[in-house]
Amino acid sequence: MKHANKTITAAFAGGGTGGHIYPGLAVAGELRQLAEQNGKKIRICWIGCSSGMDRSLVEKNIDSRGMKSADEFYGIPAGKLRRYFSFRNFLDLFKILAGFFTSLVVLIKIKPVVLFSKGGFVSVPPCAAAKLLHIPVYTHECDFTPGLATRINGKSAEHILLSYKETELYLKTGCRRKVIVTGNPVRSVFYEASADRGMKFLGIEQKEKPVLLVLGGSSGARQINELIAENLDWLCERYIVVHQTGMQNADRSDVLHADYRPFGFIYAEMPDVIAAADVVLSRAGANSIWECAVLAKPLVLVPLCGSGTRGDQEDNARYFENHGAAVVLSRSNATSEKMKQALENLLSAEIRSHLSDACGKLAGGTRPAEKIARLLYTEIKG
Repeated sequence: MKHANKTITAAFAGGGTGGHIYPGLAVAGELRQLAEQNGKKIRICWIGCSSGMDRSLVEKNIDSRGMKSADEFYGIPAGKLRRYFSFRNFLDLFKILAGFFTSLVVLIKIKPVVLFSKGGFVSVPPCAAAKLLHIPVYTHECDFTPGLATRINGKSAEHILLSYKETELYLKTGCRRKVIVTGNPVRSVFYEASADRGMKFLGIEQKEKPVLLVLGGSSGARQINELIAENLDWLCERYIVVHQTGMQNADRSDVLHADYRPFGFIYAEMPDVIAAADVVLSRAGANSIWECAVLAKPLVLVPLCGSGTRGDQEDNARYFENHGAAVVLSRSNATSEKMKQALENLLSAEIRSHLSDACGKLAGGTRPAEKIARLLYTEIKG
């Protein structure tokens, strides 16, 4: 009984992009709440990249209850894992080794009972260090096809958590016995989003036309931005266009149109803005499309293609399309004419309703972040 009030530590690893941080923070919030409900004190420590935006994203994130998602952040050196030949691969080997030894020191110091990896190149050294220290590792893959970090982390993990059942087929036979299908964790604020709040934020008093939300990520998407610019008059005749342009394209003062609302980046209001939208035109990043699925939004997806990507967005988009939840404009189909054709069809409330129903079904009735938190809690409880 003397250990009844002992604080238990759980470690989280991941970073490099918000896509490898926000889903993990969703799990951290659910885990904290679950531990508190069961009378346990928990400390959540995040291991991320020592450079870049990881620390800022983790330390500033507040969950729907107004609590910090993580208590402490530890930065480690991180080398990028590339599938192609590059001299930087050789240089980054030293960063990866430094990250491994730094992770060892951090894990020995904080003594976690479990480590959850959300992926990305920064998560590989902590997972390897945890394996060496006999700390149970749970790693999650958000995309339809597993990335290189997941393939490596899977060797250290007790369980490999997947968003899609079919992803298991892309793993080696020895890893498949570790698989648990959980879905992709989405922050609780998306389940509590309000269309009315979104409309108020956007300054829309009466919705005389459907709202089209255009998303290109924090840095914007040149291809999507060009499609919007080329067809803005056509779009604004049919939709109220809410456009997240990316911060480098935030100055759109030269564009004068009553039904065009550009934003460099939408921060805390994003869940409410998605809730207010009737159609979402977006890239096909795993987290963005799952956030839209939680809110059952009709999707027009323009996945990132080409040599700068491993094709994960195309795979994500096709999965949603094959389940009747999205219209996909990929490669040669990502043209103004194809986009206008898709959006013309979606002026029909009946067609939007079919896509919306299919999208909502993909999200399912359970919260993936809560499901993952319960899996991690088995280690804490033990």
